[in-house]
Amino acid sequence: MKRQPPEKVSQEEIVFKVEEIEPLLSGFPMDVPHWSPMYIELPKGKTMVIREMLVEEVPLLLPAVRKLLDIDHDFYDVVGARVYAELLGWYRNRLKDPYNLVGIVDGQLAAFANGRLMDRDVNISLHTLAFMRGMRAGAVMYYAKCYYAFEVAGQKEFWATYESYNGWMRWGIGMAQPSYPWPDVQHELGGARVYYITKEYWDVVVKKYLEDMVGTSLKSPVPEDLLKASEKFEAPTDVEV
Repeated sequence: MKRQPPEKVSQEEIVFKVEEIEPLLSGFPMDVPHWSPMYIELPKGKTMVIREMLVEEVPLLLPAVRKLLDIDHDFYDVVGARVYAELLGWYRNRLKDPYNLVGIVDGQLAAFANGRLMDRDVNISLHTLAFMRGMRAGAVMYYAKCYYAFEVAGQKEFWATYESYNGWMRWGIGMAQPSYPWPDVQHELGGARVYYITKEYWDVVVKKYLEDMVGTSLKSPVPEDLLKASEKFEAPTDVEV
């Protein structure tokens, strides 16, 4: 859009350097609390270490996430497209205050979970992906996200929404999550309904529900040998769904 200036100007053209534009295009960051590595015993005798994902590890995960786009059931294509964009948004500094967690079993990526801090009080749950089946890795990562919100970041609410019927049944109904009036309050994932957990509800109900579901609780510190083995991971070359 063009409009003539209402005053004489000494310069007809003003040039910006991209380093001056970048602060306007990237979100002003908060001091996002770090997740210290934890571990948990999974079914079948496996142990999973949950640690922060490193931004330089994003290219390792992108090929596996891209494969979800070709799956035509249970909304994996929608989830894959959104997770791919979220990872790139983090990698290119176009996602405000994200957190990204990886679950690693024997040097293999078992699961991934991400979200972001909308503000000091509200944690936005984005997505959870399990790459190893039959070990409740996805349930553990959802538990870890809630744990991060309330036990690490000290937030007041955890907001979620669901693309799939399975996710809604397991978490929305399974945890009896209340929802805010829609469309007055909308989740940023497509403007869907917001299901939420408060800190009080976490303390009284949800934490125990999730620990009962996975059969144990998160533990720390991580033994040195497990921590060393989780420093790097191999991403799946094939995706089981």
